[in-house]
Amino acid sequence: MVKILILGTGSMAESHAIAFKAAPGATVVAAVETDAARRTAFGKKHGITNLFADLDAAIEWGQFDAAANVTPDAVHYDTTMKLLAAGKHVFCEKPLATDYPHALVMAEEAEAKGVINMVNLTYRNSPALQKARELVAAGRIGSIRHVEASYLQSWLVGKQWGDWRTESRWLWRLSEEHGSKGVLGDIGVHIVDFASFGADSDITTVDSRLKTFHKAEGDQIGEYKLDANDSAIMMAEFANGAIGTITATRFATGHANDLTLQLFGTEGALKVMTDGRTSSLEICVGPDIDTQTWKPVECPPVVTTYERFVQACNTGINGDPSFRRAAEIQRILDMCFDQDVVRKKIG
Repeated sequence: MVKILILGTGSMAESHAIAFKAAPGATVVAAVETDAARRTAFGKKHGITNLFADLDAAIEWGQFDAAANVTPDAVHYDTTMKLLAAGKHVFCEKPLATDYPHALVMAEEAEAKGVINMVNLTYRNSPALQKARELVAAGRIGSIRHVEASYLQSWLVGKQWGDWRTESRWLWRLSEEHGSKGVLGDIGVHIVDFASFGADSDITTVDSRLKTFHKAEGDQIGEYKLDANDSAIMMAEFANGAIGTITATRFATGHANDLTLQLFGTEGALKVMTDGRTSSLEICVGPDIDTQTWKPVECPPVVTTYERFVQACNTGINGDPSFRRAAEIQRILDMCFDQDVVRKKIG
C-alpha cells in the first residue's frame, strides 16, 4: 500500500486526491499547502489529518512513500528535486519543468535514485488514443506518412470556464511575468505528447510559429501584461519519417476543450477525438479507402495515469509517461520558444 502526499491544493489537487483515494493499493496520508485556510479546507474535505505548511516539514516527518506534485509550474523543479533527494517516488503535474535543461536534470536524478517517476499527461487516459497507438504499432494502417493534431480551446472568446478579463486564475496564464509560457507551455505539452504517442514515434524536428493577439487596451489588465502566446503552430517531422502539423490555440470559437489526431498511413487512416471526458476512434482501411468510409472502433477502458503510478510504486517498475518522456516533450517545446525568439529579433 503506497502512502501518498499531495503537494499543493489547487484545482488539480482535487482530482489527485479523489483519484488516489479511489485507486487500489494507495492511501493519501498527507498534504502540503502554504495557505493556512486552503490547507485546513483541503484536509477537512478529503479526510487528511497530516497537514504541513511547507515541504521541508513534510519531508522531515517522512511518513509517506510518494508525492503528487501539484504545485505551480515554476516550482516543479525545486520541489521535485527535494523529494528525489529524500528518496520519494514522484508523480508530477505537467510540464515537468519550464525548460528542457531542468527537465533533463530531473529525469536523470530520478533515474539515478531509482525511484518511480511519472508525469500526469491526463490525455493518456483516453481509450481512443491508447487503441490508436495499439493499431499503429500492429501495422494496421501501414507506414504513417502524415499527421494532423490539434488542441482547440476557446476561453478567450467565451465564458464557459469564467471571465478571463476579471479572474486572476486565467489572467496569469496570459502573462509571462506571472510565470506563463502561453498556450504552448500549457496545452502544447499535451498535444505534442498526444500526437507523438498516437503515432508511436518521437518528433525529431519542428518549424514553429507563435502568436500573441491584442486582447485589451495597452495589452494589459491591472498588473497582468498580456504577452504570452495565444496560438501555436508546428510543422513537425517524426522519427518514423512522417511529417505533419500540430496546433494549439485558445481562440478556437465553438470548441471548449477538444483534441483531435489524424494519422494517415499507406494502408489506412485513424481519427482520434476527445474532450477529456469522452473519446472516440474511427478507422478508414481496406476497401473503405476507395470510398472514404470511416467506421467506429470499439475502445475498451484503460488504466488511468493515477492508477499506473500506484501500480508502479507497488511493483517497483516505472510507468509511462516518465520524467524522461516529459523532458523529451519539453525539448520540442523549447525548440519552438527558441525559434520565436530568433524570429522576433529578425523582426
